[in-house]
Amino acid sequence: MKAKFMLVAVAAVALFASCCNECKKTVLFNGQDLSGWVGFVDPESGVAAEDVYSVKDGNIYVEGNPFGYLRTEKKYGDYTLHVEWRWIGEGTNSGLFQRVQDGDKLWCTAIECQLCSGKAGDYVMLGGSKISDIECVGEFPVKDRVGDFEKPIGEWNEADIVCQGGKITVYINGQLQNECTTNTTEGYIALQSEGGPIEFRNLYLTAIE
Repeated sequence: MKAKFMLVAVAAVALFASCCNECKKTVLFNGQDLSGWVGFVDPESGVAAEDVYSVKDGNIYVEGNPFGYLRTEKKYGDYTLHVEWRWIGEGTNSGLFQRVQDGDKLWCTAIECQLCSGKAGDYVMLGGSKISDIECVGEFPVKDRVGDFEKPIGEWNEADIVCQGGKITVYINGQLQNECTTNTTEGYIALQSEGGPIEFRNLYLTAIE
């Protein structure tokens, strides 16, 4: 009887933990439309944001040209972000922006997790943002990734980005790729349009308390 009680208790604790994790989870893309997102494109392009960002077959579709980004309406603090992406056609360039600051502009102030084909996991400092890990010189300082774990063009890749305080850690397909420390602890999240067509799916974050 005691053993049975213990089993029930353990199961209850596991269920509670699972429910708590679900409560902390925020789905960023509903698979149907771009509710909760704001599109920005180069103002000089003359192209409307709705012609660059759309939903196709349940995925976010980004044209890649002109340059710009699709960002969340809300800012987020400490979280683990999960995103899946794949290239349509050839692999070109894109990125996942963390800690995006107010003031939409072509090169917003943010830390970019590079998705450029063959360079996924590099960090790029945008709009004057800085990290303490390297000397930030030049227009777009880069902190190189530690390995190459991308899948072949056309296959789905996974990125998991942990933002806690000023520290940002990125995993590509489950492998640690990069870490950095910045003095920014909150901001929008954005998907970049730069280069060519790319799709995103399964975008969600889990709050870190």
